[in-house]
Amino acid sequence: MAPTVERRGGRGTTASEQAEQLSLFSETAENPKGVVGRADVGRPTSARRAAPQSENRTRQALSAESTIAMEEVATYGNLVRAFEHVASNKGAPGPDGQSIEAVREQLSEIVPRLAKELLNGSYRPGMIRRVWIPKGGGGQRGLGIPDVIDRLVQQAVHQVLSPRYEVGFHASSHGFRPGRSCHSAIAEAKSYVEEGYEWVVDIDLEKFFDRVNHQRLLAKLEQKVKDRRLLVLLHRMLKAKVVMPAGVVMKTMEGVPQGGPLSPLLSNIVLDELDRELERRGHRFVRYADDCNIYVGSQRSAERVFESVSRFIQKSRCGCRNVPKSASTRSSGS
Repeated sequence: MAPTVERRGGRGTTASEQAEQLSLFSETAENPKGVVGRADVGRPTSARRAAPQSENRTRQALSAESTIAMEEVATYGNLVRAFEHVASNKGAPGPDGQSIEAVREQLSEIVPRLAKELLNGSYRPGMIRRVWIPKGGGGQRGLGIPDVIDRLVQQAVHQVLSPRYEVGFHASSHGFRPGRSCHSAIAEAKSYVEEGYEWVVDIDLEKFFDRVNHQRLLAKLEQKVKDRRLLVLLHRMLKAKVVMPAGVVMKTMEGVPQGGPLSPLLSNIVLDELDRELERRGHRFVRYADDCNIYVGSQRSAERVFESVSRFIQKSRCGCRNVPKSASTRSSGS
């Protein structure tokens, strides 16, 4: 049996166990069983390698684009495309009880009205319905189901924001990203083990999604988003009230509810600061949502890295208040 060092209630995980662990995070309210995207072919690009020239050109082209504006979100084509994306997930109704098909029947009337409300600032997101789904390792995970129309608006915002942020995300971040999946995460993890970095520091930011600091997240968004209407809309989405299964309505003071189309992107925006800090320290790591594995060469290094990274996270520099659950272990692949 591989030696394990337990830390703060966490459990060590080996490289061979990561497939099951990482696949849990592909679940959403619209798709509880998860959707596995296309895995990258071949060996993943190391964080230390220069970005491909085509990627650099894409970054330059996007950085030269005009400021992100509500007009782009509210175009007829963007809103219709957002609805079709939401409809393809075959999600359940939100608190208002409207099904996808019911919205589809009225779409020709809904889209122009939505566009007008988004542009003049009168659009108000509805409440979010809380549901609970079982976690693979036991217990339950809370998901939030917005109304279909609110999911449409979230997806429309996502379609505008995602291309701007995607080009800047770290290569070792695999969760909820186009062309990446738990399979691409595992491929990168295996490459580090094969290079001799057999000790894994498994950092699990327990309840991360529930504890995202709204003000810090909005401050990050303001670095790219200058349209106040869009920032106000994002603030309203974050503050949407939650209807619990028993009918109790709860205010939202912090967190990004899992289940809406926009929440994975917002979570990656928050945790990109952690990715950059790990890169700055020269660590080899793989992150999928709020699970992050750091690969080092010895048990002593694993313990030291866990303590230093924990201190960084606890200072809330990445916008969350989590005390990480973690463990260090030697990979069984050695």
